[in-house]
Amino acid sequence: MSELKKAIDQISKDRGIDRDLLIDTLEEAVRSAVARKYGETMDIEVAFNEDNGEIEVFEFKVVVEDVHDPISEISLEDAQEHDPNARIDDEMGFPVKIEDLGRIAAQSAKQVIIQRMRDAEQEIIFEEYKDRVGEISSGIIQRRDRTGWIINLGRTEALLPKDEQIPRERYKRGDRVQAYIIDVLKESRGPQVVVSRSHPDYMIELFKREVPEVADSTVKIMGVARDPGLRAKVAVMSRDRDVDPVGACVGIRGSRIQNVVQELKGERIDIVVWSPDIAMYAQHALSPALISRITVDDEEEALEVVCPDDQLTLAIGRKGQNVKLAAKLLGWKIDIFTESRYGELNAARKGMDQIAAVAEVSMENFINAGFESLESIVRASDEDLLDVNGLTETKIADVRVAINMLAPGIVDEIKAEEQAEENFEAASVDEKQELDEGEIHETTEEDGAEKEAAEVVEETEEESETPADGEEMK
Repeated sequence: MSELKKAIDQISKDRGIDRDLLIDTLEEAVRSAVARKYGETMDIEVAFNEDNGEIEVFEFKVVVEDVHDPISEISLEDAQEHDPNARIDDEMGFPVKIEDLGRIAAQSAKQVIIQRMRDAEQEIIFEEYKDRVGEISSGIIQRRDRTGWIINLGRTEALLPKDEQIPRERYKRGDRVQAYIIDVLKESRGPQVVVSRSHPDYMIELFKREVPEVADSTVKIMGVARDPGLRAKVAVMSRDRDVDPVGACVGIRGSRIQNVVQELKGERIDIVVWSPDIAMYAQHALSPALISRITVDDEEEALEVVCPDDQLTLAIGRKGQNVKLAAKLLGWKIDIFTESRYGELNAARKGMDQIAAVAEVSMENFINAGFESLESIVRASDEDLLDVNGLTETKIADVRVAINMLAPGIVDEIKAEEQAEENFEAASVDEKQELDEGEIHETTEEDGAEKEAAEVVEETEEESETPADGEEMK
């Protein structure tokens, strides 16, 4: 076996490059070298001879009577020296020695071979990692650049961007790290594998690795919400009635979930039971807080959650973390109220839903305009009520009529207050002055009484300090 054939077989084996692709690369490199030396007009054919393991090059010339281009033409006389049967317009092939190509052409061929091999290797790596998107890969921290950390995966490198890292997690060169492959990009310098440690699906893959029931789909992870490095919520359901999804994920004495927590540098994980009932699902998602009741708005995908006063801190969590993760897990907006606050709001808003129905306007429009109770609507002028989105002058009149029917007591009370204010304003200046003088006179008498009382106290104190007859002063 020739040295060239051995080299082709060895490279194909070591680098995983297809043998035929290597041979095509060699043939193209030689063709490029010949063209570089003799020009593009030379008609050549390059082929690898499997029998002797060598590259063979042939140049082809057309037989003519008068030669105008020695590179592509040959005279009949010269042609017949090689083949007595040669005729005009015949095409004849002549071998070209590769050794005659020269140093520059050989260098060009070498560069083409190296580049083609690199391209072929990069294509193989791209195809390999393209199919591994969604898997966990392990590598060694190699260096840091402006976009993140570069991880050596063996055959290629991966990028761990800054926004895909776990906050406050520190690395140094030589550290072994695991990450989740989220993308593979084709770049000019080679395939770029992008990995993440903060992606929600990374946690799912970790559970698949640690929990057999998750791996075989007996327990299904329905959703993950993460605050990377701090806390996460994982919703699970069981396809088997005899399998507890939470217990399966936690493991005996927390052994399974502890492995996941350690990999994520202490990230606290809450396992919650998924439910098709959004209210029940929300109650589980907001654990460990206890929930009193939940109002569901399907149209707006919003939840109004009421909890006992002493559970508010647990429901919201530190810096709102618990309710944020629950909202992210559900994909719904969540508003939390204590029972006392909810009672106040309900009392204030009592009857507003009926008024909103009469006006054919959403109650949210009233609230957004600053009207949170029937009393505030009664006290408002028509100009103020026009600020409510959807209200017109005709609808305002309907609202006034409806309020008189629904809450006559509030209307009468406000009217009485307004009448008392009008009566006070209508009082004469003299009456006001008399009232003021009466107050001044009463104040003067009170001041005089206080003064006399003070004098009596002083005299009493002086008498008590005077020693009795026959007693010495102490």
